[in-house]
Amino acid sequence: LSTLITADAGELHVGGHDIAVNPQAVRAAIGVTGQFSAVDGLITGEENMLLMADLHHLSRSEGRRTAAELLERFDLVEAAKKPVSTYSGGMKRRLDIAMTLVGNPRIIFLDEPTTGLDPRSRHNMWGIIRELVTGGVTVFLTTQYLEEADELADRIGVLNNGKIAAAGTADELKRLIPGGHVRLRFTDPAAYQSAAVALREVTRDDEALALQIPSGGSQRELRSILDWLDSAGIEADELTVHTPDLDDVFFALTGSTKVPSQPNEPKETVR
Repeated sequence: LSTLITADAGELHVGGHDIAVNPQAVRAAIGVTGQFSAVDGLITGEENMLLMADLHHLSRSEGRRTAAELLERFDLVEAAKKPVSTYSGGMKRRLDIAMTLVGNPRIIFLDEPTTGLDPRSRHNMWGIIRELVTGGVTVFLTTQYLEEADELADRIGVLNNGKIAAAGTADELKRLIPGGHVRLRFTDPAAYQSAAVALREVTRDDEALALQIPSGGSQRELRSILDWLDSAGIEADELTVHTPDLDDVFFALTGSTKVPSQPNEPKETVR
């Protein structure tokens, strides 16, 4: 898609241009930010921006104006005169994307832009990506963080061995996977036994004193379960809701149990 390597089969159009027939037009329409920041650490952030402006054949005045605007947009003004070698990982990432925008691309390819960033820098990068999309830029994002795909993407393609295993919105992909449930946990064995006998279609975990009830997690279903517990005089010590997430989708589609992921967020708990 980026014309960095030649396709061995098929036909592709990017920005309305055939990549095999007119790769130069494709390159003029896109920007590419690789997994590792392509910035020069020996010069300043401003000099990196001006170098990119020269590569895009901008005039001296236009290059300086564009560099100043992007440095301000990406909150790099204070660091603009400092060597990039002194920048944090998040700052280098922001500078890298700012350099990509010098040519005003309509389409940007971001290859794992948040890999190695701390949580604050990662969320800041998410904000930058959202701003790009709001501004009319099409963003192709590759990521190993499934939460990131869920948070940012309008459409998601799940890759397995170099092929698209499934594609759609996050909600569409999640609907492919059954398994949503409500989990009731008890500390009183008698209450656990009473609930297990009375409830239908439950999966028991006698060791943990927990019951798993198939559910989509809707408000109506939760209210029904809570009303039933109240009417039966049974009190669960903990009620948690689990709906399939993109981790579940990945595992189901690839048959893999190994996927790089961010630390799991705590599941929603209702008492």
